[in-house]
Amino acid sequence: QVQLVESGGGLVQAGGSLRLSCAASGLTFSSYTMGWIRQAPGKGREFVAAIRSGGSTYYADSVKGRFTISRDNDKNTLFLQMNSLKPEDTADYYCAADSRGTTGFVLHRYDYWGQGTQVTVSS
Repeated sequence: QVQLVESGGGLVQAGGSLRLSCAASGLTFSSYTMGWIRQAPGKGREFVAAIRSGGSTYYADSVKGRFTISRDNDKNTLFLQMNSLKPEDTADYYCAADSRGTTGFVLHRYDYWGQGTQVTVSS
């Protein structure tokens, strides 16, 4: 049974930082493309960042230069370092796993999803 469990969300002031984590189990973590996707209140899900098994990374234009995705294959854990946070980054953040090894931009290609962690950025 695959489980993805996010943590690290919270309330932060604009300009602050947060580090999200996603603990994975029940899958061969190192072979999956892993992604972060967010959903703001009243909006659809939006791609944030992804990292392929080989370490290539991809980012949405809105977070480039501020967010960094990384993975620890020994600990089956995915991270998202978020700096210079803005109120428009407020959303539920989801971790997801793609077995096909794609770049992660296409949300319906993810096979597994976590339950999400809430991030609120105050102005």
